[in-house]
Amino acid sequence: MTPAARIATAIEILDAILAGAHAEQALTSWARRNRFAGSGDRAAIRDHVYDALRCRRSFAAMGGAEAGAAGTGRQLMIGALRAADEDPAAAFTGQNYAPAALSEAERAALPDLPSHDDLPELVALDCPDWLEAPLRAALGGDFAEVMSAMRSRAPVFLRVNLALTDLAAAQAALEAEGILTEPHPLASTALEVVGNPQRIRNSAAYRDGLVELQDAASQAVVEMLPLAAGQRVLDYCAGGGGKTLAMAGRCKARYYVHDVAPQRMRDLPARAERAGVKTTILRTTEVAQAAPFDLILIDVPCSGSGTWRRAPEAKWTFTPRRLEELVRTQREILDTVKDHVTVGGHLAYTTCSLLEEENGAQIRAFLAHDTGWECVNERRLTPLDGGDGFYMALLKRR
Repeated sequence: MTPAARIATAIEILDAILAGAHAEQALTSWARRNRFAGSGDRAAIRDHVYDALRCRRSFAAMGGAEAGAAGTGRQLMIGALRAADEDPAAAFTGQNYAPAALSEAERAALPDLPSHDDLPELVALDCPDWLEAPLRAALGGDFAEVMSAMRSRAPVFLRVNLALTDLAAAQAALEAEGILTEPHPLASTALEVVGNPQRIRNSAAYRDGLVELQDAASQAVVEMLPLAAGQRVLDYCAGGGGKTLAMAGRCKARYYVHDVAPQRMRDLPARAERAGVKTTILRTTEVAQAAPFDLILIDVPCSGSGTWRRAPEAKWTFTPRRLEELVRTQREILDTVKDHVTVGGHLAYTTCSLLEEENGAQIRAFLAHDTGWECVNERRLTPLDGGDGFYMALLKRR
């Protein structure tokens, strides 16, 4: 595919997303219908789509959309080209599967369209209006810098499985297959991939369990957990089990996993076997029977606002009502698991959110209501630290 044909395809997929399709589903659906497209084509199209979603508000404005409008796929890609200091007319030719040539009206409007520097602050930062107040309250003076960072692609990180190897050996194994990495200061197990990330899943290091894909902020949170050999540890909102595997890579304990949607854990047995880790999967009805636990980790459902670089469409579909629902769910989970922790044990509350309503405010409300607990550690991470936005409060039961 030519570069212009890739842009035309990105426009088609963006229009589907703007009409309500999920980004991954829209990309996958297109790829299945167009098997002629090579891996390079698919990767380039994916980059166009996700770059446009991260910067949807600014690209739409720079592409000619009316103020406040989400724009069309065509306007988003015109804005993307202008943001990259490229002439849209060079790609919009209508030839060889390129997007239709610019209309007379589009050509006439181009000189008067705003540059990124001319945009209002929230538009330039690609921040939804309603999120300005809660994000400013949570981020303080870092608001603009964090939101600006969220407009860019997230780094790719690997977690080194210390149960099987060490950082230097993992790096060497990856480099032997052309995958270049650098240690990242956010976590002692973190490697940032700086060359050939597309080779990771087919590499021997990944296949043999030496490394796992995991954000550095998530790894940093795991390093804060008070793990000890022989402990009974429950990952209550396990999802795919990444944090369980990270904990097991640090310490040999008895690990239990649970998720209200068990299908999220379907790949965990194979991943655990690859990593040399033993876990016990608990159904919801079995959690109380297996209690008490020395440590319970609850990575609760949240806005995911700290990961919007990776899932940018969520930034535009998130609503105040959804935030209220999530806060209620988080409180319910805290109330559900608190009695399953042994006296003197720990409860680790984590989110991949930047919003204080889901983070510190949630913990303050819990401690005000449940006086048998104390907060012994707390950490907030933003993309300025290098990884995703993350929050962790470590609570101890008296």
